[in-house]
Amino acid sequence: MKKLILTVFLIIVLAGSFVFADDVQTSDTVIVYYFHGSFRCGTCVNMEKYSREAIQVNFQYELDSGRLEFKTVNVEESGNEHFVNDYQLYTKSLILSLVKDGKEVKSKNIDKIWELVRNKQKFIDYVTGEVNDFIKDVQ
Repeated sequence: MKKLILTVFLIIVLAGSFVFADDVQTSDTVIVYYFHGSFRCGTCVNMEKYSREAIQVNFQYELDSGRLEFKTVNVEESGNEHFVNDYQLYTKSLILSLVKDGKEVKSKNIDKIWELVRNKQKFIDYVTGEVNDFIKDVQ
């Protein structure tokens, strides 16, 4: 009887580990940063809004699983100044950052956002494509 109970218990534990394997979060993450200053013009607000929409609409699974994060950062706030040097920022920017085991291993400035901000759909398509390409490196 003990063997039967032990066997059933082991089967349940092993089955559970297979069922929940997709729920295990990865230590690899892509962070999408939208960097801005304290002054927010309409164009800058739209760039953040369109970027956020592209991420939320097209990457909900990745957001929920922790493979992707979206962060808005005011580089003029205390403690955020280092981002200007880290990413060589000179204006409002959208940066993709691949973080593996807690360390950034690569980043990319998605610089065509300025060219495309007047066309919402092209902007969203561009951001979506860039994030799709970048997130392939996340395990």
